[in-house]
Amino acid sequence: MSSVYIDDPQISYKDQVKQFTKGVPPMAVEYAKSLLPIYKWIGHYNMTWFIGDLIAGITVGAVVVPQSMAYAKLATLPPQYGLYSSFVGVVIYCFFATSKDITIGPVAVMSQLLAQIIANILDKDTSYTAVQIAVALCLMSGCISFALGLLRLGFIVDFIPHPAIAGYMTGSAITIIIGQFTKLMGIPGVNTRGAYYDVLADSLSGLGRTKLDAAFGLTGLLWLYGIRWGVNYFSKRFPRLERPLFFFGISRNAILIIFATLISFLINIGKSTSPISILKSVPSGFREVRVPVMDSELISLVASSLPVVTLVLIMEHVAIAKSFGRVNDYKIDPNQEVIAIGFTNIIASFFSAYPATGSFSRTAIKAKSGVRTPIAGVYAGIIVLLALYALTPAFYYIPDATLAAVIIHAVGDLIAGPKAIKELWRVSYLEFLIFAIGVIVTFFTTIEDGIYATVGISLVVLLFRIARPRHNALGRLSVVSKDLEGKPTERYAYVPIDDPNVCGAISSPPDGVLIFRFEESVTYPNASYVSDRIVEYAKENSKRGKPLPKSFGDRPWNDVSGASSSATEHLPICHALVLDCAGMNQVDTTGVQALLDARTTIDRYADRKVEWHFANVNAPTIRRKLIAAGFGNEDLLAVPRGPHSPVAHATKTVDENSNASNTDLEAAADSDEVDEKYVVKTGTEIAHKANDEWAQQKYPFFHYDLEDAVRFASRA
Repeated sequence: MSSVYIDDPQISYKDQVKQFTKGVPPMAVEYAKSLLPIYKWIGHYNMTWFIGDLIAGITVGAVVVPQSMAYAKLATLPPQYGLYSSFVGVVIYCFFATSKDITIGPVAVMSQLLAQIIANILDKDTSYTAVQIAVALCLMSGCISFALGLLRLGFIVDFIPHPAIAGYMTGSAITIIIGQFTKLMGIPGVNTRGAYYDVLADSLSGLGRTKLDAAFGLTGLLWLYGIRWGVNYFSKRFPRLERPLFFFGISRNAILIIFATLISFLINIGKSTSPISILKSVPSGFREVRVPVMDSELISLVASSLPVVTLVLIMEHVAIAKSFGRVNDYKIDPNQEVIAIGFTNIIASFFSAYPATGSFSRTAIKAKSGVRTPIAGVYAGIIVLLALYALTPAFYYIPDATLAAVIIHAVGDLIAGPKAIKELWRVSYLEFLIFAIGVIVTFFTTIEDGIYATVGISLVVLLFRIARPRHNALGRLSVVSKDLEGKPTERYAYVPIDDPNVCGAISSPPDGVLIFRFEESVTYPNASYVSDRIVEYAKENSKRGKPLPKSFGDRPWNDVSGASSSATEHLPICHALVLDCAGMNQVDTTGVQALLDARTTIDRYADRKVEWHFANVNAPTIRRKLIAAGFGNEDLLAVPRGPHSPVAHATKTVDENSNASNTDLEAAADSDEVDEKYVVKTGTEIAHKANDEWAQQKYPFFHYDLEDAVRFASRA
């Protein structure tokens, strides 16, 4: 059997610079085009797309109007600012979008987070209004997001795992529901700015003070959940009515607002004061279009909250975009989405809007409505515009309890259900712990603390996994299969030697050969740990090359391994160590030095030069780094193999017939006329066919697979 390798010669830095310089102009052109994806598809816009987008836009617009006003109230802002945020979000996004489904606007978690930030800042300084604080956050978080997108740093959201997002989202939803409960029931005298467990206790103790608002709130919740359940039930029972039932279901918010407002108006006829809490005046049109107030004092006040606001903007938006991209079979560009969310908020700040991001509920509605392109957002924006200029007088009598019902119904879907929690527990206890900490910290403190806690713990877990990677000592498992002619053939599978699933069927590696598998890249966080594990493994599974002196006085002061030495006397001396590098994607200077230190220690323990063989090295750069450090450069012909070993036979044949040295063999390998990038060699070509199985290679210590590496390492 001949060994095969693929050579990948390193390109000089000079050539790399030339290639990069040559590629800059076309790359710059492509980069500029990618900033406005609308130009790639707007020329193909047609009537079919128009009808689908129009229906989806009108449908989403009917949901956006009541939700945006409710979320603005949740953010402790006048309701019209929610409409401002919605209009700019749905209109501007289409120019930068790589997702057809996303609907940008006010969302519950951001609104609640903003309310907490505004309250904290106003406690320190009352010279600024809540609107000025919200607009400043909108502009600055937009600028940061836009810059991150331009620099193609959208991948930062990949460092935040799903349990962390689910944790703070669930905690946020619970706190929002608790905060809205007093409005839903019309309970006066409850400080909703306090700790949420206190708010819950005060709300429950104040149930006796419930007012007429509860009739609107509870009826609204019953309507919203009843219609939702009914639509799902009858859609399954009568599939032909699924489409009309869907549109009726998503219009339940608008229907509720219309009837609740009408009843509220009738109740208030002839009364100087309203018996229920109502929305009251909503200014029509865009009366707040102005340059945002930005000075050093305001910037210093909001600066500490910018990281979490930006994180929520990007994280929620990209997560939703990816989710719907997978469901609807198209690919989104996270960096472009970060640019879109950043630019949208920058422009929105000049309309006095507050930070807006992708909404899961409205995006789902848009997707199910048959949206075809991002242009649907423009049609939704027209609905918002009509509401701002034509319907604001009717908003006066909207009950606050009804808006509370809309909010509670919307955020209920953010709470992780029993099925999701059970699945999280079964998959990973540690990730369940991250989720639980997110919920608890968010509930007992603030959303900001919950986000920081979950993200911080997730990063610590990530660093721990990198710094303490999994590793395995491998044994051989005989596998019998049939070849193309139906003849049985035997090969070896390499599995952890202590694998309980195949316990008893695993055989040890060949005498003197140890096999070790990496589960992670070897870089500075884990280099020392990996080196120590390799040395420990070698010492525990082989005996010393030179026995220790019997007298402790003749031993090094720190060597007390007498007992362990006697336990390994029956084991062979290690002459080769095989490392499975399939899980190694990177190695740095610290990692290479740690491996060199491990080699020195093992050589000293074995009292001989131990060969290091590397299998499954996926990246040529890793091989080059290891070779540069001294691995793979051992003199094979100088290492004793035994007089009858295949290598000795091959060496003898080469010496007698051609007097070829290692350098000559390598030169012979390099002289073959083959492809410059992919050089395929066989050992028989180099060693003059002296031995087909054990032939000299250009990289004799780097192998495609473990079988080849173990076979080569055990040749003596």
